[in-house]
Amino acid sequence: MSDRLKRLFDEFGQSPWLDNLKRGYITSGELKRVRESGIRGLTSNPTIFQKAIQGSDDYAEQFGSLVKSQASALDSYWELVLQDIRNALDVFTPLYESSGGLDGFVSVEVDPGLAHQSEQTLTAARQLHERISRPNVMIKIPATQDGISSIRSMISEGRNVNVTLIFSLERYQEVMNAYIEGLEILAITQAKKVADVASVASFFISRVDTDIDRLLEANGSDAALSLCGTAAIAQAKLAYQMFTQTFSGPRWSKLAQLGAQVQRPLWASTSTKNPKYSDTLYVDELIGPHTVNTLPDNTVAAFSDHGNLGLTITQNLDQAHSQWRQLADCGVNVADVALRLEREGVASFQKSFDELISVLTAKALELSQ
Repeated sequence: MSDRLKRLFDEFGQSPWLDNLKRGYITSGELKRVRESGIRGLTSNPTIFQKAIQGSDDYAEQFGSLVKSQASALDSYWELVLQDIRNALDVFTPLYESSGGLDGFVSVEVDPGLAHQSEQTLTAARQLHERISRPNVMIKIPATQDGISSIRSMISEGRNVNVTLIFSLERYQEVMNAYIEGLEILAITQAKKVADVASVASFFISRVDTDIDRLLEANGSDAALSLCGTAAIAQAKLAYQMFTQTFSGPRWSKLAQLGAQVQRPLWASTSTKNPKYSDTLYVDELIGPHTVNTLPDNTVAAFSDHGNLGLTITQNLDQAHSQWRQLADCGVNVADVALRLEREGVASFQKSFDELISVLTAKALELSQ
């Protein structure tokens, strides 16, 4: 088997995580094999669980027991999900311990229907964190404007957070600020806990190119068409530059002295949607220290087979800045794109969540008759 995944971390400081989870991975031993191949963590979301639960009979026995106990469809959903999460946490705990808390995390998302309700998101995130009660769990909270205060509060309470659905540089800065502010509050109340907090900031990649390429193709000029396939990588490189600037200097140094970990940029949505582009494009071009890349199964296989290793996230920064600026000249409003993608991202997860609850409700009715 290729050692490319292991080399990502060993040589370049990037942690590849798996962007998928289903019960069969755990019961078959596949998830342990995936970990041993070099995968250093795992992320999940409502769409992943919808596919997993509706796509196999692996959950039938547990769900039948839940129906007999008269659990609601919503409660059943969380019982099914949390069993998978706890089992995945077991698989990654040895890595969490051997890496000193750097990796070995498993992420689970709060109800996406709360994405624009700050207090409700915070309550749900706390409850989820306490219900799982494991040091290597990360609670996923969408980076909506309403989510920022919830993220800050979770960090200030010493809880791990995976901030998801980031599409703009401006929102990314707010996310990093919330992390640092949360740690500063924690440093005042429980300084010893600062070193135990971990967080990632999940920048969505391929969706940016899909949306901006559509606008560039509609423009049709040579200048616009030359920018196709450049926006997502350019934005990620600018984001990484912001990351290195934010997690340096005297303010961060005070927290670092307490053992604080940087909030690593996480590249999400890294499967290539456009068949014209390399199937490893969003891995090859975003490699660098203190980063995470979450890979769906097909991208794991593709990169293991023919991915290109090298420090790339800090290369050609002048070109990245230039390409990002040129988008406006071609009629692309990147702020509008980010808001649209955030709205669509939240709606997509909400749709998956709602559809699965409806399916579970119907199945429960069938089983109880």
